[in-house]
Amino acid sequence: MQEAYVTTQGPLTTESGAPVADNQNSESAGVGGPVLLQDQVLLEKLAHFNRERIPERIVHARGAGAYGTFTLTRDVSRWTRAAFLSEVGKQTETFLRFSTVAGNLGSADAVRDPRGFALKFYTEHGNYDLVGNNTPVFFVKDAIKFPDFIHTQKRDPYTGSQEADNVWDFWGLSPESTHQVTWLFGDRGIPASYRHMNGYGSHTYQWNNADGEVFWVKYHFKTDQGVRNLTAADAARLAGEDPDSHQRDLREAIERGDFPSWTVQVQIMPAAEAASYRFNPFDLTKVWPHDDYPPIEIGRLELNRNPENIFAEVEQSVFSPAHFVPGIGPSPDKMLQGRLFAYGDAHRYRVGVNADHLPVNRPHATEARTNSRDGLLYDGRHKGAKNYEPNSFGGPFQTDRPLWQPLPVTGETGESAAPAHAEDDDFVQAGNLYRLMSQDEKDRLVENLAGFISQVSRDDIAERAVGNFRQADGDFGKRLEAAVQALRA
Repeated sequence: MQEAYVTTQGPLTTESGAPVADNQNSESAGVGGPVLLQDQVLLEKLAHFNRERIPERIVHARGAGAYGTFTLTRDVSRWTRAAFLSEVGKQTETFLRFSTVAGNLGSADAVRDPRGFALKFYTEHGNYDLVGNNTPVFFVKDAIKFPDFIHTQKRDPYTGSQEADNVWDFWGLSPESTHQVTWLFGDRGIPASYRHMNGYGSHTYQWNNADGEVFWVKYHFKTDQGVRNLTAADAARLAGEDPDSHQRDLREAIERGDFPSWTVQVQIMPAAEAASYRFNPFDLTKVWPHDDYPPIEIGRLELNRNPENIFAEVEQSVFSPAHFVPGIGPSPDKMLQGRLFAYGDAHRYRVGVNADHLPVNRPHATEARTNSRDGLLYDGRHKGAKNYEPNSFGGPFQTDRPLWQPLPVTGETGESAAPAHAEDDDFVQAGNLYRLMSQDEKDRLVENLAGFISQVSRDDIAERAVGNFRQADGDFGKRLEAAVQALRA
């Protein structure tokens, strides 16, 4: 005799709340006959199932996330009037989404790829999103090149696979990528877990204080677990044995109370120093040397709660670098300027125009008061309130105080991207990074690069790729050239 199924949640229902009599058999015209169109349970289940997925992110599709707390440990009011940064000891709820960049939603975690580090602060003045990576730099410095770059990383439209020709053809023709590529193919290109890597805001942002003074800032999140990485061989094995390795590691660490944390630091540049700095401080392919602007510790980030539903809280989470709060704003970084539009637009397409009102995305300490109405998933939250401004019915009003300070601009539209600073060079920092490495680290870097470059089909693509690294450092280029030639012989 079949054992009785015990439940304490009441009867199974349809989406409209009607109880389901039979969830094991569809209605048919007699025993063994064709299925009837009147079987609402069957039709509803199949129709909903066909629509369970939403478009995955074009980039950063594969991800994991957790909730946590940011605690301010230093008074930073001299630099910013942001309320959540106003008092030592103040805590702010957060949600952090980690991700890989190039892979699709079903790809493996342990691969050579930058990692997304997207952090949402649920502040008292609305959400502040800091959309960064585990690298302080990036492959390109202008958003107009971003779609082309991503096309080289994704599957080729003819072969359906990532192609070495596409990757190295673009990188070889884009010398600005040399710094990030050196980083990516070094030891930190494959973190051992999300807990064992640093995070960076990467871009330059504006902080402004109560007196209207402007400062440029870069964010650093230094892992308190220590940096740990995987070799290419270990990563290949792990990706095959456990594609969900990083997601599992994060979830299980939080479940057992081993809460991962990061020490939060900032580099601060007075706005007046930007114009005369030795290279463009808004260039995303470059770091600010610590000797010039030493990192200042300001807080601690801890992750301490797992999401209850991955789709609702990780897949449907949305982040936009345009989500600022009073005291924080953008910089002239041309990649950032493009992302201010692209991220919000992507999420309006993926999740819908009301994505910001889903629980994981909505502000915690304040209500979003907008005149935007209707659209997919609109819940009628405005009720009968007027949907225009200004109005004389007690509607929300503008504050007349911008979130950030305006910047002076000069010149004519259509100006070229000619260097404006003495050291606007694509190779200096890549060479500096190489020279900082130990001999063993250099060996692995050369081996990793040569293994990939050797896969291209044309000698000119390989030679151009090697040439960029030769300009970064003579020894770097010489060793890489020999390694590639040996593999292509």
